[in-house]
Amino acid sequence: MFLFDLGSAFIVLAILIIALLASAIRILREYERGVVFQLGRYWGVKGPGLIIVIPVVQQMVRVDLRTVVLDVPTQDVISRDNVSVKVNAVLYFRVVEPDKAIIQVANYFEATSQLAQTTLRAVLGKHELDDMLAERERLNIDIQQVLDAQTDAWGIKVANVEIKHVDLDESMIRAIARQAEAERERRAKVIHAEGELQASEKLMQAAQVLARQPGAMQLRYLQTLSMIAGDRASTIVLPLPMEMMSGLADALRPGARGGSL
Repeated sequence: MFLFDLGSAFIVLAILIIALLASAIRILREYERGVVFQLGRYWGVKGPGLIIVIPVVQQMVRVDLRTVVLDVPTQDVISRDNVSVKVNAVLYFRVVEPDKAIIQVANYFEATSQLAQTTLRAVLGKHELDDMLAERERLNIDIQQVLDAQTDAWGIKVANVEIKHVDLDESMIRAIARQAEAERERRAKVIHAEGELQASEKLMQAAQVLARQPGAMQLRYLQTLSMIAGDRASTIVLPLPMEMMSGLADALRPGARGGSL
């Protein structure tokens, strides 16, 4: 009976030792780190690979170092020119200091999400609607820099921020469409006016050249006649030069005819 109890105790002790060893051995992947606390105090960061944690005395918290993609919920933003829009974004961040991410903040993922929402409203509220629609790249950089500065104390690096959608109500969409149409009409009128100005300048230069060269004017006159003659449906009236008309009038005078006899 005594031998049976001793053997049972040995088996139980062996099982306890194996359980303790199993609980002490931890394996961390390449993208994981373990923040170890010893008797409640911070002891160090371990991993990756095989590590030993003393049962009861030490506790370990796993931290994932991979980049996290956070979808920022749609936020109601009032722009600087008092336009209400709905904006959502996506945030890319990762933990670079596991000890700070565990010690300095209770839940770094939730804290980063809430901070991203408030920062999105604060930064976009300083800009006008046109900037939100046309200057997204610059706004992305501004939001990323603000978030990165605030999350640095938590051991978190904000890699990138991208604004996904800027939603407007129907009345604002129609107003923007009318504004764009008016802008296109304005540009068309400006281009037409510039064309008229350039054409008038060229015509003035051509007139000055023709005035200096009378032969050029006659060549241009003959060229115009040849172009008109190509159309058979046109009636061509040829003006006679004033010199020919004055000579014909002199020949038809009665005095001129008598004198010739």
